[in-house]
Amino acid sequence: MRSHSATTDPDEETVLLSAQAEPVRIDGGDVGVLLSHGFTGSPASMRPFAEHLARAGCTVRVPRLPGHGTTWQEMNRTRWPDWYTEVDAHLTELRTRCSRVAVAGLSMGGCLALRLAEQRPADVDALVLVNPVVASADRRLLALPALRFARGSMPGIGNDIKKPGVVENGYDRTPLHALHSLTRLWRDVSAGLSDVRQPLLLFRSAQDHVVDPSSARLILSSISSPVREEVVLHDSYHVATLDNDAPVIFARTEAFLTEHIGLAASPASDGPARSQRRVR
Repeated sequence: MRSHSATTDPDEETVLLSAQAEPVRIDGGDVGVLLSHGFTGSPASMRPFAEHLARAGCTVRVPRLPGHGTTWQEMNRTRWPDWYTEVDAHLTELRTRCSRVAVAGLSMGGCLALRLAEQRPADVDALVLVNPVVASADRRLLALPALRFARGSMPGIGNDIKKPGVVENGYDRTPLHALHSLTRLWRDVSAGLSDVRQPLLLFRSAQDHVVDPSSARLILSSISSPVREEVVLHDSYHVATLDNDAPVIFARTEAFLTEHIGLAASPASDGPARSQRRVR
């Protein structure tokens, strides 16, 4: 959803919630999947992914993270513990319904997924990350501690999609207080990566204008998972779940969950191909 004029009225911000930003809740089988959208985005970026997994028989949840899907001004009043609390609550709810649960995330959602795996290892059975971010080589972030008080926002980072005619429905402004909090989440999660032992599937776009390759390298070199697979996407930018390679992400994820946590093959197909260790 594109940014609206500034407002400080919470009731007005609630009205601005777009249909695309609505949470996704689909009940299905005994394998649950929690999907988390990215920074300044909304469940819209994960909806096709969620619908594919639901057709494969999964019980799926895509929460709307606090401050997202309304206005960037509202998001500037939220911090990373608010976002994490939301995904944590949805994981708890899925565990009451499903015997196995995978957590997947796009960008910041991947960082939140990793933290769930670190903090609740018994409740997360597998991880799927799409262009996750846990660090950045962008030196402009060094100015954030002071810049966030001088100005409320900067031009947005959303809608990095190669496929023509597709939009993410994210903010066109980046809230700087929230961004500063995000960098603190990166440090928290990076420090605990060695605690991640779940099977992990990581998708990385070869051309990404939002997240640099340092995050993927750090994750893959630091986790303790005996299964860690990387798939490089050559026809998508950052929001790959809505881009040209989305069918690859969906099919490879279904295959990964079938192999590692017992998701039954989709009855609508002959079953997904088994994933390989690394694809370039």
